[in-house]
Amino acid sequence: MGKIKNKLIVAGPCAVEKKSQLYNTVKHIYNYTDIIRAGIWKGRTSPNSYPGVGEKALPWIQDIQNQYQIPVAIEVGNTRHVELALKYDIKIMWLGARTTVNPFAVQDIAESVRNLNIEIWIKNPIVSDLKLWIGAINRFHRVGVKNIKTIHRGFYSDNNIHYRNQPRWDLLNSFKKRYSEIPVLSDPSHLTGDTKHVEKLSLESLKEGIDGFMFEVHNNPHKALSDEKQQLNPKDFKTLIDQLTIKCN
Repeated sequence: MGKIKNKLIVAGPCAVEKKSQLYNTVKHIYNYTDIIRAGIWKGRTSPNSYPGVGEKALPWIQDIQNQYQIPVAIEVGNTRHVELALKYDIKIMWLGARTTVNPFAVQDIAESVRNLNIEIWIKNPIVSDLKLWIGAINRFHRVGVKNIKTIHRGFYSDNNIHYRNQPRWDLLNSFKKRYSEIPVLSDPSHLTGDTKHVEKLSLESLKEGIDGFMFEVHNNPHKALSDEKQQLNPKDFKTLIDQLTIKCN
């Protein structure tokens, strides 16, 4: 079993589509991960894009946490999402890149978790503005959330050639100098937009001193309802972790 030295591993489907898809994915990867990710609400650019299965997946996630004794993290975009997540004992929630750019949404979510013992992850904003990222962190600090991690998923650029998003290592390094105490997870799936680049970007992330990874894994990526090109299948995910383990340890 692969385990990258001192690195947190988060993995799971971009979007939960149905119960069998989620359970089949988790069954094959849970012993290679520290935390399962499961997108049940997806903030999509187009209303015609798949938005996630929604609230009906929450009992499945609660069952997976109990059955496998592994925490599950979900994305939240509003206070109703937070309320429902807490009802089903989900204690790790992340803010997506589109949410991070909206101070009103961030403030509302922060107020909904005031002084609660939960963990919040904050993805960098779509735009290359560190002030938005920093502002989001400060809003959660002010309401007493102590357990905060960040996710580097790259920044949008009109001139992007190789990857879906630009890594902008310069911005990441500036952020890390200011918040050296806050762990940064790399999200190679969103950074690259294509599984064929994920290993290369993962190795680059290790050189930049990241603290862990978030990988998108689907039991059948070719039939995924969202972001099929960037989701690994379980076999390739485990091979990747083994390869990174060998190169890192």
